[in-house]
Amino acid sequence: MMTIKRTVVLLLLAGLWGCTNNLTVVGDFPPPLIHTLPKSIGVLYDDDFRNYIYTEKSEDRSKWIINNGNAQVTLFNRVLPVLFNHVEEVGQIPSLDAPAGTDLVLHPKVIEFQYSVPRETRFKVYEVWIKYNLSLYDNQGELIADWIVTAYGKTPTAFMQSNEEAMNAAVLVALRDLGANLSLGTPRVPEIKAWLQNHSASAQQASLEG
Repeated sequence: MMTIKRTVVLLLLAGLWGCTNNLTVVGDFPPPLIHTLPKSIGVLYDDDFRNYIYTEKSEDRSKWIINNGNAQVTLFNRVLPVLFNHVEEVGQIPSLDAPAGTDLVLHPKVIEFQYSVPRETRFKVYEVWIKYNLSLYDNQGELIADWIVTAYGKTPTAFMQSNEEAMNAAVLVALRDLGANLSLGTPRVPEIKAWLQNHSASAQQASLEG
């Protein structure tokens, strides 16, 4: 009899542990209060970025499927039009044979997504880390800068109604952290800073010569 009860309990626990948490991240992002750079930029959202879904594959953790593609595109679309004076989506990285109609082209990629849950942190919060690789090209496809931006977020309160709500809040905080790093950090990347200074000087010289 005890063996049967123990089996039932184990099956119930296995069922709970095997539950899948499906989350499509949703939320709003305030526009950054920053100085606009006098340059235009194209942004290439490839399919992997636009449709990014993280799926937990470890059998030792609870199952999470997190659709973050639309949310991160929304974040970039909120920041870039404030950071640059003109933004448009492009379908490919430019080349000498197919130059872009913008001064620059940005290609963002997700290279790592991690999270921790209350069972692991021993606190009633969720934490999220996302690592992005950003590649910036000139309008003829020459690579100007290639840098890593990390984003971190956690649930601002332990009193969330559901696991999905708590994880959604953590991802949103991480994306807002990304927005701050993107808007404030991009002009400070040494290669980008040098390019902006060089092309600002070139434009001034051309204006004087004209």
